[in-house]
Amino acid sequence: MRIIVLSDTHGNYRILETILLRHADADACIHLGDGEREVHLFLSNHPEWQQKFFAVKGNCDFNNEMPLSLTLHLIPNHRIFAAHGNRHAINYTPDILLQEAKAQNCDIVLYGHTHVRCNQYLPDGTYLLNPGSAASPRDGMPPSYAYIDYEKGGIFITHVSL
Repeated sequence: MRIIVLSDTHGNYRILETILLRHADADACIHLGDGEREVHLFLSNHPEWQQKFFAVKGNCDFNNEMPLSLTLHLIPNHRIFAAHGNRHAINYTPDILLQEAKAQNCDIVLYGHTHVRCNQYLPDGTYLLNPGSAASPRDGMPPSYAYIDYEKGGIFITHVSL
C-alpha cells in the first residue's frame, strides 16, 4: 500500500498534478492544507482520485467544508492523524499536535504549515511526518512531498525532492 502525503502547494496546480500522476497507482493521497483551489481543480479533472483523496484545511484555505483534522484508518493496525498544524502551534512544538493524535489513538501523525521536512520515529512508537512544501520550502531544500509504504514488514516513509 502506498499513501502520497503532500502539503502547502499554495495554488500550484501543475506541481500537484505532476506528483499525483507520477503515482497514479497510489492507494491514497493526503493533502495537509494550503491547497484548496488546486485540490478542487485536480479532483474535477481526475475524478478517479475522488474516493482515495483526503484533505484538511490549512490557514490559507477558506473552504468551510474542509475538516481541520482527520483520523484515518488506511493502514492495518495503525491510525493516521492529519492536520495542517497551525492550530496546534507546530511552529513552536509538536507537543499539542501529538497530544491530540494520542487522544485519537493515532500512531502516525502528519502535518504541514512549516514548509520544513520532518520524519521522526519517536520512542513511544509514533511516526511524525511533515512532507515539506511541494511549492515553496523554507528549509533550503528543494520542494518535496513524501509517501508512506506499508508492507507486512512495517511502515516505510520516504521524502521525495522535486
